Amino acid sequence: MSAVEHLKELHGLPVFDFPAQGEDASGLPEAGAVAWRLAVDPWGEGPQESYEQLWQRFLGAVEPAGVRAVVVGAWGEVYEDSSGAAIRLLVDAREQLTGLAAVFVGDLVMEESEISWITQSDVTPLLAAYPRLRELGVRGGTGLALTAVRHEHLRTLAIEAGGLPAGVVQAVAASDLPALEFLELWLGVDSYGGDATVADLAPILTGERLPALRHLGLRNSEIQDGIAAALAAAPIVARLKSLDLSLGVLTDEGAAALLAGQPLTHLSWLDLHHNFVGDDVAQRVRDALEPAGVEVDLDERGYEYEDDGDVHRYTAVGE
Repeated sequence: MSAVEHLKELHGLPVFDFPAQGEDASGLPEAGAVAWRLAVDPWGEGPQESYEQLWQRFLGAVEPAGVRAVVVGAWGEVYEDSSGAAIRLLVDAREQLTGLAAVFVGDLVMEESEISWITQSDVTPLLAAYPRLRELGVRGGTGLALTAVRHEHLRTLAIEAGGLPAGVVQAVAASDLPALEFLELWLGVDSYGGDATVADLAPILTGERLPALRHLGLRNSEIQDGIAAALAAAPIVARLKSLDLSLGVLTDEGAAALLAGQPLTHLSWLDLHHNFVGDDVAQRVRDALEPAGVEVDLDERGYEYEDDGDVHRYTAVGE
């Protein structure tokens, strides 16, 4: 199973594909009953509907004030055209979408675009336009920008990338998000723009601006061992219910650092799947946590190979 899949739900609502041009649009669900996925097919045959045309049809077919969740799929040739126009349409509709609680930008899978080919843009205007937004998700780090903000109501922030720019990580770390309960960042690899360091994560790990945080995911990283070592003494950990360090290059060194640090027995679950941890250290992690009721996932060995004595290891998601 791929780590990158189409969303099946958002904000607790099933994802529903708004009909493409020429498809039957009768009998649509109630506006607030589903998360509306809007996507165009720029490679299809015949006349192509633009994303703006699709968007205007959507606003005319549903009751905008009742819409609770929007999933932005392909807005065009996403490796050439940024998400900026799609985000502007959302921002411009703020007085119509008065009940909007959740947005996900970039719901594309490999067959549509590799994650690092998705051209994103500045998502800060979404947070400014929707001060009562509860969930924001983004897939793709190329061109992604964020300015540090204070947002009173955001509870979930998830950014999936093959390489997450340091500037975005720094902006998240500098943001005041008093209601945020769930934070997930796919840091990725340097060769695809993932140049954030452990030092960039430091303000997140103190938890000072995230008083409500209960889940932290720092995933898909080639610096996973360094992150694990920092978490071993990070103040935020004592407040968490779950911790996710999966999809990255976690080795015996990082797993041992977690064990040697502060207690983790208060967690409900610890996700370390897709790793490079040996059997002995993996068993030590299980022995330390599972008797206390912590669900530990250490499944799935990551891909690695040796070349002239050098071992090369890969995150689950890169290109």
